[in-house]
Amino acid sequence: MDTPTRSWVKSITWRILGIVLLGAISYLITKDWREMAVITAIFHGIRVILYYFHERVWERIAWGRPMHPLAALPVDRELTPEDLEKVREKLRSLGYLE
Repeated sequence: MDTPTRSWVKSITWRILGIVLLGAISYLITKDWREMAVITAIFHGIRVILYYFHERVWERIAWGRPMHPLAALPVDRELTPEDLEKVREKLRSLGYLE
């Protein structure tokens, strides 16, 4: 899972690439540096914020992620020797142990 800081950094670096691209396209069409700057700043300011929240929502969605083989085992106390044997059996049944 990404930290919020990592999500912000990913969002900003992705937007830098987009800023350069949209800036070039905007300037080629408008031939005006101020119009290019306004179009690019507004568009990418909105996109940075949307991308951050998009990433945070996807961090909560388990679909498409491999599940840890022991994720289904409930652990709410110290494991007893019997519990550890159940863990070993589960790992064997999944092919992780011989």
